[in-house]
Amino acid sequence: MAIMERGNTQEARGQPQSESEESREHRHETPVKETPEEERTYGARLSDPQIRRWMWRVGIAIVAGLVLTLVVGVRLGITAAVLMIIVDTVWKSRKSSSVPAWQKSSAAERRTEKQLKSLQRNGYLVLHARAVPRDDEGVSDGRIDHLVIGPSGVYAIDSEKWDKRLPVRTMSHLKLFHGPFNKKDRLDEARWEAEQASRIIGGQVGFDVPVQPSVAIYGPSIPWKVMRVRDVDVYAGNRARSYLRRRPKILTDADVRRIFQAAEEALPPKYPD
Repeated sequence: MAIMERGNTQEARGQPQSESEESREHRHETPVKETPEEERTYGARLSDPQIRRWMWRVGIAIVAGLVLTLVVGVRLGITAAVLMIIVDTVWKSRKSSSVPAWQKSSAAERRTEKQLKSLQRNGYLVLHARAVPRDDEGVSDGRIDHLVIGPSGVYAIDSEKWDKRLPVRTMSHLKLFHGPFNKKDRLDEARWEAEQASRIIGGQVGFDVPVQPSVAIYGPSIPWKVMRVRDVDVYAGNRARSYLRRRPKILTDADVRRIFQAAEEALPPKYPD
C-alpha cells in the first residue's frame, strides 16, 4: 500500500506518463492551419497607417485625374493629379512634424525669439532652450527659454502664454497673481534657473556673472512696464526687446563674447539633436 502511495505521489508531481494511442490519434486529427507567409506580409502592409495614407492619396489623385482628363485633356489631367499628391504630401509633412511636441518651442517663445533676433546688431547674443540643473523640490524643469548676453548684462528670460481673460496683479512686489492663481512657484523657478546659470557660467570664466531672471508674459494686459517681483522682472511679452535695450551698458564686446562662449559650452541644449 505504501509503495502504491509513493507511486501516486510521483505521478502527481509530474512524472512522465506513456501517451495512449487514442490521445495520439486525436492530436493528429486536428492539425493547426498556418497562415501563408504571403498573406501575413500583405496584411501587415495594409495595416501600416503610412501605406494606407499613400493608397488614399493615390486613389483620390486617380479619380481627380480621370475627371480632369475628360474636361481639359490627358496631359493636363495627369499633371494635375501628380500636383495633388505633391501638395498633399507637403501639407501633411508640415502638419505632423517629426519633432516631438514637448521639444518644440511654444508660440510665446517664438515671439520672444523674433524680438531677440533683432537685437543682434546691437551686440546681443542669445542661446535658446539651455539646460540647467533641476531643483531638489522639482519646481524647475531645468530649462531656460532664452539666455541673453549683451552690453547691459546677462538675462534668463522665460516666455509665458497666460489666459488673457484673467487679470495680472502684484502685492508689495512679493506676490504675483494671474486671476486667483498665485504665481509664486513660477517666479521661484525663474530665479532658480538664473542662479544656476550664474553659478555655472561664473565657474567657467573665473569671475562672477550675475544673471537676471525675468518672465515675459503674453496674453493678458500687464498694467506696468517692468515690475520686479521676488527678484524676478515681470513685463508684457512685447516689451522684451525694449526691456533689454534701455538698460545701461556694463559689459564690453569682449566680455559679451567670452561669457557667451562659456555659456554655450557649459549649458548644453535642453533637447540635443
